[in-house]
Amino acid sequence: MSARRHPVTFIPGDGIGPEVIAAVQAVLAAAEVRIDWEERHAGARVFKAGVASGVLPETIESIRRTRCALKGPLATPVGFGEKSANVTLRKFFETYGNIRPVRELPGIRTPYSGRGIDFVVVRENVEDLYAGIEYLQTPGFAQALKIVTRRGSEKICRLAFELARAEGRKKVTCATKANILKFTEGLFKRVFEEVAKDYPDIQSEHQIVDNCAHQLVMRPEQFDVLVMTNMNGDILSDLASALIGGLGFAPSANLGDGASIFEAVHGSAPQIAGKDMANPTALLHSSVLMLRHLGEMKAAAAIENALLFTLEEGKILTADMAGGGREPSGTKAFTKEVIKNLGSAPKTYPRREYRRIKMPQVSPAAVAAKETRPMGVDVFVVTAIDPAVLGPSIESVLSGLPVRLTQISNRGIKVYPNTLGIESEPGDCARLRFKVARRGDTLADKDIADLLLRVGAKAPWVHVEKLFKYDGQAAFTKDQGED
Repeated sequence: MSARRHPVTFIPGDGIGPEVIAAVQAVLAAAEVRIDWEERHAGARVFKAGVASGVLPETIESIRRTRCALKGPLATPVGFGEKSANVTLRKFFETYGNIRPVRELPGIRTPYSGRGIDFVVVRENVEDLYAGIEYLQTPGFAQALKIVTRRGSEKICRLAFELARAEGRKKVTCATKANILKFTEGLFKRVFEEVAKDYPDIQSEHQIVDNCAHQLVMRPEQFDVLVMTNMNGDILSDLASALIGGLGFAPSANLGDGASIFEAVHGSAPQIAGKDMANPTALLHSSVLMLRHLGEMKAAAAIENALLFTLEEGKILTADMAGGGREPSGTKAFTKEVIKNLGSAPKTYPRREYRRIKMPQVSPAAVAAKETRPMGVDVFVVTAIDPAVLGPSIESVLSGLPVRLTQISNRGIKVYPNTLGIESEPGDCARLRFKVARRGDTLADKDIADLLLRVGAKAPWVHVEKLFKYDGQAAFTKDQGED
């Protein structure tokens, strides 16, 4: 028994959340881990109370004080209304690193049983499209901003290598879509390759993310640690959990420089809530991750071994685990069996030694260019006018401005001048690209303001992006068909 006491905020959550949280608390108490629990709330009941974030202020205050939270699943509105309370918690505490272990479990039969699957998905957790910055430029034209920063990329890549060291792993694979998204995913890839040089003891490699998905299905045993941007990591970590039995067996940790939040990946399963049917395995494994984070390595090992021994024996299993004619047991019976098995260890499960992950320290210094040159501006306009008509109309109002209209684009395809005869479906939003008229010309903000007034007289503008060169390199992409 550890002499240390740990304050931990717990959020029961929705649906089966209170049942699986109670199971975890019972096991941790039986393992004599000293936890001072603080109960707080988030999710469905908070949304219904009119709190738009789905998270109560006292919940935020508690986690800010304890710096550690264990939470049950939270229900999230789909396709409308409020943002996810899960995402809100991650952002409020900058828990930038989502850790998802994927390891074959004893007694859980899958098409991949016996393959020795044992890897960890490390997912950037606060940036990318999940920044949630979206706009309806028109009722029929939606836009989302994909945010990838150098510092955010460095933090998650270093965390992946530090995790590899802490778990004695030999390889880190970075999966991106850098072949298409050359600035955002490309930045992530470049930072990964720079960071890898600081870890010469660990092999590094890059895969295109769609190939990575293919490889996860074909040969998952090749992976050791996988690091990805937010949405790629979200999708492929769920795919990975299916290899070992599904979301009911998928733990996760959300690690930050300050607070960290531990949770099961699965949903709230309202259809079985209150029926003593929930499988607490994922949250039990998440509590093991929490204990390692708190430095309680012996307790973490004891609880993990008891859980694995219970699965290996297969005497007491919940309904989602009990196949082959075995009678299913309830959540409470399964929890009691894990407690009974404290002190036991699985016979067929290979042992892995764990150390605490050393959280990386990354400088907050901004990235600066030696030379910054304004090159022009992209202006998004609402219009259904044929580009062949709109182009000359816009060009007619540019007299006296230091810019020229170089093209009109429709969803990343150059449609004016259409010298290649490109066929493109008409839309109600177009992007006008203006560049400085002559080499050496400058483009001041007052020029852009004047340009917007003139363009707006022809078609309402809804969005503007400045175009730059940094240290001689264009900081904007070309369209399909652009010279």
